[in-house]
Formats: sequence, structure tokens, C-alpha cells
Amino acid sequence: MWNVIECKAVRRLCAAGEELTARLLRAAVADDGMSTVEYAIGTIAAAAFGAVLYTVVTGESIPDALTGIIEKALNTSV
Repeated sequence: MWNVIECKAVRRLCAAGEELTARLLRAAVADDGMSTVEYAIGTIAAAAFGAVLYTVVTGESIPDALTGIIEKALNTSV
């Protein structure tokens, strides 16, 4: 037969187990820091897009095409 001390010990263990379960559940569903990761990925994507855009614009084909469009627009008679 259990005495009072053993019953209190069992209750404390059960309470500690419930608290641990609650903490683990909160940790599993918490998304703290998620926005920081999203900002980091967005920054990397923007930098990559900027690098690609810079490469395309500083290449030979884009300035030639823009110059041709502008010359054609300026030489059009109205």
C-alpha cells in the first residue's frame, strides 16, 4: 500500500510529465524566427535577381536593342 509521500511523488512526476509534454508541444508548433529565415531567403533571391539583371543589362544585346528602338522612334516621321 502506498503511503502519502509516495502518492505526492507520483503526482509531482505526473505534473512534470504534463509540463514537459506541453513544452514539447509548444516547441513543435512555435514558429518564432520564421520571419527571419523568410527575410534571409528573400534577400538572397533579390541579390541573385539583381546579379542576373545586371549581367543581362551590361551585355551587348540589350544596349544594342535599346539603341535600335530609340533610333527607330526618333527617325519615325509623323
